[in-house]
Amino acid sequence: MIDPTNGQPPQSSIDTDEIVIYKTVRDIRRAWKPHKQAVVDSGEHENTSIRVHRACSWMHQVENLEQNNHDQRLILLWISFNTLYGTWNPEERAPVPDSTSWGDFLKRILKLDQDGCLRTVLTQHRKLVTALLQDEHLSRYFWQEPTPQRANQSRKAMHESRTWYLQKNWGVILTRVMERIYLARCQLVHGAATCGSELNRTALRRCATMLGHLQPAFLTIIVHHGAKEDWGLMCYPPLRPASGRPS
Repeated sequence: MIDPTNGQPPQSSIDTDEIVIYKTVRDIRRAWKPHKQAVVDSGEHENTSIRVHRACSWMHQVENLEQNNHDQRLILLWISFNTLYGTWNPEERAPVPDSTSWGDFLKRILKLDQDGCLRTVLTQHRKLVTALLQDEHLSRYFWQEPTPQRANQSRKAMHESRTWYLQKNWGVILTRVMERIYLARCQLVHGAATCGSELNRTALRRCATMLGHLQPAFLTIIVHHGAKEDWGLMCYPPLRPASGRPS
């Protein structure tokens, strides 16, 4: 069993109570191959195949990183996740806002999770979930006014998670965890953190580790139950250069 806080990425598929989660890009691509061919043959849902291809390309980069490179690991894992949830708003002619897109994606992926992949991840790594919900520095509420009082109040989700687990409210648990990971992601990509800073090492390690468990689960669910789903208009689809223009 992987220590939930040591930051080590999973190395192979796991089988817990007959629930298989593909953990490596090689495993995911191998499992996706027949579905990919079916998509090609039908001429439908090509966007799904592109999303999976893009997601795997970024996960492959994660597999090649040094184990302690938590900054890049989190960013690359989120990019991989973004390829799955990102959607285009044709009326606004722009991508749908991040929080809206990934929030909608989580609701859909939970409904498709007939095998209980996400339940398995959240149960196996409950200690890590608790650690994320306990960290005030991953709370948007705390940063609105960073005081000791707000720090204590921001840990409310950690205490409430005991009830969520008893009630098997996986949707709430997953959403609260992703909100914490998203805040860490935003700190990095918007220049609100120093690269390699010692101050946020633990938080980033935990976030990268948790997303490293969740992203393979998302892809596993799509492979088995989401190949024929319409995941919405894709942002920036691959286009060939217009005639007469340099490639």
